[in-house]
Amino acid sequence: MTIANEDMERTGGGPPPAESEERIYVASQWQLMWWRFRRHKAAMVSTVVIFLFILIAVFTEFLAPNDPLAYSVAYTYAPPQAVRFHDPETGFTLQPFVYGLDSTRDPRTLRPIYTIDTERKYPVRFFVRGDSYRMWGLFDANLHLFGIDDPTGEGTMFLFGSDRQGRDVFSRTIHATRVSMSIGLIGVFLSLVLGILIGGFSGYYGGLFDDVVQRIIEFIRSVPSIPLWMALSAALPPSWPTIRIYFGITIILSLVGWTGMARVVRGRFLSLRGE
Repeated sequence: MTIANEDMERTGGGPPPAESEERIYVASQWQLMWWRFRRHKAAMVSTVVIFLFILIAVFTEFLAPNDPLAYSVAYTYAPPQAVRFHDPETGFTLQPFVYGLDSTRDPRTLRPIYTIDTERKYPVRFFVRGDSYRMWGLFDANLHLFGIDDPTGEGTMFLFGSDRQGRDVFSRTIHATRVSMSIGLIGVFLSLVLGILIGGFSGYYGGLFDDVVQRIIEFIRSVPSIPLWMALSAALPPSWPTIRIYFGITIILSLVGWTGMARVVRGRFLSLRGE
């Protein structure tokens, strides 16, 4: 259904107004796409969510309250600490805060047991100085969007709790957003380049080269994607550094995802050759 037909339906089945009709017929393809996209509420909401994830990926170090690699053996598997606005002694307050945590060990299981220490309150503030980081690899900084105001350095704020090494899960989740976003974008870009090049050569030259490429594409597409990703990921040596594993996973996604684009480009080349 075209936009013009949609406008006719909204006006009761009659012809659309002259201005709207002229506006539609003189609009470019990009304008028509934008008008249709703007009327799709789910698409608009999804766009906002994607841009929020992009902002998180760009300003990861600033948004994360703690260093994702900093660990504390005294706070392994700590529970999430709630940000509070009410204290039994002072009542409601506009200054958010978190209570301190006291940890002990179960004498039988040796598992850590945490209790809330209401005597220790750490105010949560915006734009606080904390762990140092290197912003975008260009300059050093230690300013964070929010964190606890604790000059002694003994307080903790684990919004999502801590892992087995006492690292802040919330900060690690923020940093994982950058990894997930960049792997997807780089993987799609490499798949696009591979698909255009291989599909273009296959459709342009044809013959034996085209037959070999198509058999390779059919073989890759015949293997279920998830088991293939798992097998290729397991092949990465665990001794590799993080950066090498990161690029390894990106290349794996690219090697698996180029087949669809290659077929589309090949078909387009074949149609152009037949004209």
